[in-house]
Parts: sequence; C-alpha cells; structure tokens
Amino acid sequence: MNAAIVHSRLPLLAEYDVLVIGAGSAGCCAAIAAREGNDLRVGLVERYGFFGGSSTGVLDTFYGFYTPGAAPKKVAGGILDRVVNELASLGPVVLRPNTYGADTGVTYNPEHLKLVWDRLLVRAGVDGWLHTQLVDVETRSDGSIAGVVVATRQGLGVIRAKRYIDCSGDAELCFHANVPFELAGDIDPAQTLTTTFRMCNVDLAKHEDAGGKKMLKRLMTEAVESGRHPLPRKEGSAHAMTIENCIATVAVRVADVSATDPQQLTKAEIEGRRQAFIYEAFLRDGVPGYENARIIGLSHQIGVRETRRVYGEYRLTRDDCMTVARFDDRVLLCGAPIEDHAAGGSGETAWAYVPNHGAYDVPYRTLVPKGRDDLWVAGRCFSATHDAHASCRSMAQTMSMGQAVGIAAAVSLQRDCSARDVPIPELQTRLLGLGAVLEVPEAISNTTAGAWRRSA
Repeated sequence: MNAAIVHSRLPLLAEYDVLVIGAGSAGCCAAIAAREGNDLRVGLVERYGFFGGSSTGVLDTFYGFYTPGAAPKKVAGGILDRVVNELASLGPVVLRPNTYGADTGVTYNPEHLKLVWDRLLVRAGVDGWLHTQLVDVETRSDGSIAGVVVATRQGLGVIRAKRYIDCSGDAELCFHANVPFELAGDIDPAQTLTTTFRMCNVDLAKHEDAGGKKMLKRLMTEAVESGRHPLPRKEGSAHAMTIENCIATVAVRVADVSATDPQQLTKAEIEGRRQAFIYEAFLRDGVPGYENARIIGLSHQIGVRETRRVYGEYRLTRDDCMTVARFDDRVLLCGAPIEDHAAGGSGETAWAYVPNHGAYDVPYRTLVPKGRDDLWVAGRCFSATHDAHASCRSMAQTMSMGQAVGIAAAVSLQRDCSARDVPIPELQTRLLGLGAVLEVPEAISNTTAGAWRRSA
C-alpha cells in the first residue's frame, strides 16, 4: 500500500465479483472464462487502448498449441480455439514450422486479433477498462485485497471485487499486495528483451530461391564477424506474415535489463528501436529479396520475457518439464521446449526439448500465490523457476492458464471457498467442457499451412 494515497478519499469507480488486471491473452481468457455462463460481474483493467497485450502489440504467432516433432499433437484448446476460429473468419491463419524446431506456430494478422478480442469480450459481457493503469492496492489487516487503485484520464479511483486475478505480466497486483516473488535476474540471468519489427516489399520467392533461413543465418554470422553490420546476435528469425510480401522478426536482443525499473526499461526501448534499424540496413544491404524492403512497424512496446515470478502453492521446475511430469491437479499441458534467451554465454538462445516430443502437466497450484485465498495469477508471472518459465510462457499456455483461473474464480464464488480449496475435479470437468486439453491425444494433428482454416 502506498501511504501517500488516501484510499478513503478516492471515488469508487466500480464493484465486481471478479476483477482481472492485465488484458493480455491470459487476462482476456480469464475474463471470458469467469463471465461466461456464470452470471458474475467481471471487470478487465488494461493500460493500453486495445486488448491482447503481446498477442496484438508485439507478436503475430501463437506457439504452444502443438507438440514439436514429426508427429505433432494438439495439447491446448478451449477459448483458445475460439480465438483462432474468429481470426480464420477474418482472413488467413497459417500454420508454420518454428525456425528452431519448436512446435508449429499459428500465424495471424495482429490487427485482426485486436478486433477478435473486442468481439469475444463484448459478447461475453466483460466490463473492459482500457487506458486504465493499476497504481496501488488497498489491503485489509489480514493481507487480503480490499480494492485496487487505478489511474484513468479522470484521475485516481478505486475498483473493488470479491476475487482478483493478476494477469499483468509483471505481477503488478501481487507486487502492490506484498505477495512474495522472484525477480528475474536475482537467481538466474534474466531473459533478454526484443523489439519486434515488420517489413514490407520483401521478395519472398527470391529470398527462398537464394537459400532462405540457412542463407540468412550464414549472412548474419558473416556480418557480425566482419564488423560490417553491428548486429547483436548471429541468429534470429524472420517469417512471412499473413500479409503478402511482409515479414515479421524476432531478432533484436537487449540484455541486462531489469524491466520493472522505468529508467532501464526506457533505455531498453530506445536500444531496441536502434537495433531494429540496424537490421533493416543489414537486410537491405546484402540479403537477397530484401533490396526494396522497409520497416513498416515496430512492436507497441519492447517484448519482455520475464520480470516477477510469484511464489505459488507449487513451483514448476526444469525437472518437471524434462521428466514430463504428471499432476493430479493439472489444468493445462505444455510441450514447448525450454527457450532461454538469457544474457551471457554465446549470446544466442539455448534450447532444451521435452523428451520424446511429449507434453508435461501444469498444476493448478502454480496459479495460486502461496497462502492466498482471494487471488490467482496467470501468464508469465505464474509460479515457476527460470528454466520452466522459459518453456511454459508460450502463448497457448498462458491463455490456458487464463481460462483455468477464470473458471476457478467463478467456482470459488459459487462454492464460497478459497482459491486454495477450489475442488479440482469440478474445475477439470468445467475446463474439459470448454474444450481444454488435459490428456495428450492419440491423434496426430494436421499442421500443413492451411489446415486450421479447413478445420475451423
């Protein structure tokens, strides 16, 4: 609690049964799941002017839907499927292999996704608060949350709820409510940050004829070693968008940043943009197919992979990922490899794959902050070690976390029980009713480029 803010003097803006902080992909799914069929008042607070977070403002691909390998299996579903089906009704949705052998990506037009999130949230009856920033939390003597203080264009105000879900990415609600967490970098090196960018006028056919991804990697290595272009790394990915002759990238690398420090984050934003245009010069200078290409868009903010990770009732570990762990309280599956963009070492991403292209369970307890009765987390602030987080932060998994905690919050109100006492069989039954996947299916998925649209 910020002692400088007198909560009793602030206007009460709204009261809800469930309040979700952060409208990224996890928060949107949490709000929809809490609201649908439950006759509950659900609010969703978001600092930007659009919903979707990184799914709309940074990236154009969902990962985590499928296990990697030659026999991919679909291990995520539910509200997630509805999101992609809506995207497919607006334009192309393309399944494409990951550059580094991870699972098949679901590539979409991120501007379409902004409209899709609008539609789904309005249809569900969620009360959205865009352009609204959490700034403080009011707690009771027992530590429970009495309300949150938000900043709007009209000043500060209080929103109260019976249950709270932190999907802020940076665990901002938990931070202000004095919930213990590990800050990225305190134990293991923090993952680097990435400003994504998009380019138009790319001759993709010419680029592929000249060698495609393998050729690009070779030219990046030569550029770094020769000093001709000061690229931050020798590897990176550029993939075709759903828009003709346009590409999207994950190549910029900004290291040694504590992304909850506003001054460090400011410098990272500036450095990320600087690097993006270094890449543009490199690509235009000597990469076949890019001679007439130009940057047409930068990510809405620099992409942050990890900051605060809350200590939950259970902490997902590297061993859980690498031993394909099973849990009785599973609420989602993950087959994504550990993808560690950590600072130091070679400067390149380190990969570790789940054995036998399998998928491990993620337990409900990782989504409940330790000892809390009124609060859940979902998304990249969930309870995991650095390594496990580097696997389970894929967007299909964060959306799956969101729908799990949204249902859990509704069940806790209907059963008048705490977050820790939500009956797991009922939660799992309701998740399965939504279409969530809690067992690895036998069927091999069709992941050819247009397969989703044909099945949508």
